[in-house]
Amino acid sequence: MKDKFWYLKNCDLFERLTATQVERLEARCKAKAFQRGALVYLPADEEDSVLLLMSGRIKIYHLTTEGKQALLAFIDPGEIFGELTLLESRAREEYAETMESSSVLRIPGSEIRLLMEEHASVSLGVTKLMGFRRRRVERRLKSMLFRSNRDRLIHLLLELAEKYGRPTVDGVLLNIKLSHQELANIIGSTRETVTVILGELQAENNIVINKRKITLSSLDKLAESIDISPPELSQPEDLGNRLLRESRMKSQPKAL
Repeated sequence: MKDKFWYLKNCDLFERLTATQVERLEARCKAKAFQRGALVYLPADEEDSVLLLMSGRIKIYHLTTEGKQALLAFIDPGEIFGELTLLESRAREEYAETMESSSVLRIPGSEIRLLMEEHASVSLGVTKLMGFRRRRVERRLKSMLFRSNRDRLIHLLLELAEKYGRPTVDGVLLNIKLSHQELANIIGSTRETVTVILGELQAENNIVINKRKITLSSLDKLAESIDISPPELSQPEDLGNRLLRESRMKSQPKAL
């Protein structure tokens, strides 16, 4: 029970709950472990619950008529998903699949709705979450409709930098491993096209690829190339890289 309590209290949505409310909530929750590549839920699943990812990573996607994945979102530890059932009593419309071994906490929808009535912060948090995810999908859809494959891929890399970017001495490291096929699924392209574009961006010194991890050499340059503002990073700079950067700056000769 202590583990559940810790995960609930560290979820932004529940951080303002009282100890009594958290204990009541955790008493109704059920935890389940999934192996990599397991389906947490499928379209047409009818279940009145919200899910909290405790560990691992999950991708949310639709399947196109051609059988290809159209990725909608990545879920990281501490985030909830499957929240649309709170407002609409109908079957789920997308797939939720684990990208690595994951643990999920299932929270009854009735409990969340009760908390939304008791706590304005929970109600506001759910509303903000739904609005944020809708805007993100709409932004990606507009990008797919009106931009070239190259621009869509750059837009995606910058979007990933906002959530997973970590400043280093070489640029902004995307702290998430994605295959070329997964990148292609998100932007509605092909693996071959993504591979070619990534090669071009690397040849132009805009990115560096090492062991499936991508470092963006210049956020400003990439953002300017598709006429958008550079993203604000949510991950702090690694201490070792900051100290190395500062030592390099000190070792450089001062201008006269």
